[in-house]
Parts: sequence; C-alpha cells; structure tokens
Amino acid sequence: MGKLTGFMLFFIGVGMVLGILITENFIVISIAVVCLLCGYHMFCR
Repeated sequence: MGKLTGFMLFFIGVGMVLGILITENFIVISIAVVCLLCGYHMFCR
C-alpha cells in the first residue's frame, strides 16, 4: 500500500510541475516538491 501511495504522490508532483509551467506560484512549487520527495521516499523505500 505504501508503494502505491508513493507512486501516486510522485506523479501528482510531476503533474504539478507541469502546471508550474503555466503559473509560477511559491505555494504550488513547494507542494510539488513535497509531493515529489514524499512519493520518491515512499515508493523507493
């Protein structure tokens, strides 16, 4: 279950990075980084 959650969080972060290309907002950037890091940690652990 943890790997699946990490996989989802990672790709939510990837989608948010693509959204950053449209708008640059510090909150969106920080949430995307947190999603990418948490997803990577949970999936690759």
